[in-house]
Amino acid sequence: MLMLFDSSAWGWRIKNKIEIMLRKVRIALALVFFTGITLLFLDFSGSLHAWLGWMARTQFLPALLATNVAVLLFLVMLTLVFGRIYCSVICPMGVMQDIIAWLGKRKKHCRYGFSKEKRVLRWMFLIVAIVAWVVGVASFVALLAPYSSYGRMVQNLFQPLYLGINNMLALGAEHVNSYAFYSKDVWIRSLPTFIIAVVTFITVAFLAWRNGRTYCNTVCPVGTILSVLARFSWLKIRFDGEKCRSCSLCTRGCKAACIDFKRHYVDYSRCVVCGDCLTACKFDALHYTHKAGNASSVKAEKQQAGVVKATTDEQKNTSNVTRRSFLVGAAIAFTAAAKAKVKKETYGGMAVVADKEAPNRATPITPPGSLSAQNMARHCTGCQLCVAECPNDVLRPSADLLHLMQPVMSFERGYCRPECNHCSQVCPTGAIKPVSRAEKTAVHVGHAVWVKKNCLPVTDGVECGNCARHCPVNAIEMVPLDEADMSSPFVPAVNEERCIGCGACENLCPSRPFSAIYVEGHEVQRRDKDSQKAMLSNEE
Repeated sequence: MLMLFDSSAWGWRIKNKIEIMLRKVRIALALVFFTGITLLFLDFSGSLHAWLGWMARTQFLPALLATNVAVLLFLVMLTLVFGRIYCSVICPMGVMQDIIAWLGKRKKHCRYGFSKEKRVLRWMFLIVAIVAWVVGVASFVALLAPYSSYGRMVQNLFQPLYLGINNMLALGAEHVNSYAFYSKDVWIRSLPTFIIAVVTFITVAFLAWRNGRTYCNTVCPVGTILSVLARFSWLKIRFDGEKCRSCSLCTRGCKAACIDFKRHYVDYSRCVVCGDCLTACKFDALHYTHKAGNASSVKAEKQQAGVVKATTDEQKNTSNVTRRSFLVGAAIAFTAAAKAKVKKETYGGMAVVADKEAPNRATPITPPGSLSAQNMARHCTGCQLCVAECPNDVLRPSADLLHLMQPVMSFERGYCRPECNHCSQVCPTGAIKPVSRAEKTAVHVGHAVWVKKNCLPVTDGVECGNCARHCPVNAIEMVPLDEADMSSPFVPAVNEERCIGCGACENLCPSRPFSAIYVEGHEVQRRDKDSQKAMLSNEE
């Protein structure tokens, strides 16, 4: 990494091999992080979290929201020593941009150029994100967060493909009486979130294909924060003006557009230390070192620090159509809210059964361990990791504008089983606090509400009691509709103090399309010590 053996041709060859090796190490580490985090969002069984969960906790914004001091100090020190290597190794969005840029570069060799930093735009996005987080509009922060944006893309666009392959393997295993795979429904959990994921992927992919790191160095708030630290990093890519032949290979190969070969200038606030310029240089004029270069290089660094300022008419032109298209696409996705039509299925040609529809809940239900709606709004970035990991298809992104893309519970496809705590174990931001299996039934996320007009014993005069039979905490009792007449239909009576809001009653109610009993959420979750003791005694 340091300037070794610069005085001889043999020394230059050794240094060049070292830089090539360091670049290969960076690429290998980047692929490890990229693959691991991608698998986290693809996995629907929760089995990979024990091995790869730490990768999600090393992301900058989740660590910041979770006040993970150890990770934050590590990332700050990493940037102060090596520069913005976080963006080219740890951040999955950054690695994805590098992969797309590499594919685009193969079509046209050496196609980049130097452009001045769009400082006003960068700080505008960061300030707006901070203000939105302070006032509680977390959905805007979630739009800009790189880790969360990547997670939404994987969960909405690539996990269905992953599930399709899994289902084909499950079908094949079934024919040989194997249980190595099991099938999983493929469905869109939230249309607005799906649209946002599509728009984000198209926008980022287009910018990376055409201009490399435009999104990373203009829109991303994490990149803006790290850019401040990167200006003072110990190791930097520096010019040796005496050896430079102004061939422009370094500039035309820099996907961050941060190298000006004419002035021997590197914009360290945008440089992600990918190493492409080091391997592109044929004259040993670039070095990744802590030593200052010659006079021209020092002058260029002073220009970056603001001591010497130089502007051109070309640099003053800050119009960028792609950024406008990103904002317009995001605005369209915000306003997109379409209701899915009721799908009907036939069973043996004997009956037509309509799918369940979600009731209009006065208070949304947040996952067990989220503490309160306020805590969820303050910490959740809408990365969809908990949604991807939910094995019961209970969690889905909210369509509410103020809480857009944050997870809420709904029970059309399943219910929150007492033994499942996957969502609380995978959340990297602290929006969902860890809850053990023993504590699960002590967490009250809501309470059941009976709807008389939908109840079969009332409407059809038949016996039911499905809700009472399947309640895991015995919070529902069947009582006569008319207390004075024991021959009247038996209907459910809910003990709200005991009910934990798991949704088993709502999910298993035979009424269609709306259940005769549904769950209303609690603004603030509470824990019941008696329920916890009962759970522990049952396990024993």
